[in-house]
Amino acid sequence: MTSMGPAGGSTCLIIFARQVRASISTRAQQQQQQQQHATFYEFRTYCVRPEQNAAFLALTNAQIDLRTVHSELLGYWSVEYGALNQVFHIWKYDSYAQRAGVRAALAQDPQWIEQYISKAMPMLTSQDNEVTYLVPWCKVERPPKEGVYELATFQMRPGGPTVWGQAFQAAVSTHASPGHSHLVGVFHSEFGRLNRVHALWWYESPDQRAASRQQAHGDARVVAAVRESSTFLESQCNKLLVPTPFSPLK
Repeated sequence: MTSMGPAGGSTCLIIFARQVRASISTRAQQQQQQQQHATFYEFRTYCVRPEQNAAFLALTNAQIDLRTVHSELLGYWSVEYGALNQVFHIWKYDSYAQRAGVRAALAQDPQWIEQYISKAMPMLTSQDNEVTYLVPWCKVERPPKEGVYELATFQMRPGGPTVWGQAFQAAVSTHASPGHSHLVGVFHSEFGRLNRVHALWWYESPDQRAASRQQAHGDARVVAAVRESSTFLESQCNKLLVPTPFSPLK
């Protein structure tokens, strides 16, 4: 076997670096093309004054139709574990132009303002929103029946899905494919905290979730995939969500 001298080694390293950069660039372009003009999902989290929590949910239940005539509501939940006195909802839009039109229409809708906004806003302490896309390898999978949801949020290292996407996909897929959990969707942040990924899971009950997690922790495939993905992870958190009576996702 012919040995490679310093010059040859340097040449190979340069060629390899160019190939890596080209591969990353190509994947980034593909992702941008997939997201361009694509459907996106707005995540909204409202913190409700503790003494107003029941009143806020009752008001929203009574008046939500004033809002859903303008755009599609994917789901609306109360946070049971992971935070207190919060509601979380997801809205679907076909484009940024559509969302701008919806917001303009709502601002001019006297019923929405008088019957809901003027009453609901004093009940809140804060509002937060985030624009997300479904990751290219995932679509929204509605659950088979009513249950509870887990929103697991992962803060990944900078670099985007071109860096950690493959490992993250493997970790999620191993949880979902053997039937440990029902995956509703995986969403990647576009506006808000960057390099953040949300996995939305469905379970029949909190106890069924606990049993599924215990089973997954004993699956060698899950353990190996999670270990690989965790090398790109900065932090994570989760919330257990209970659907409201008016939530499309139950």
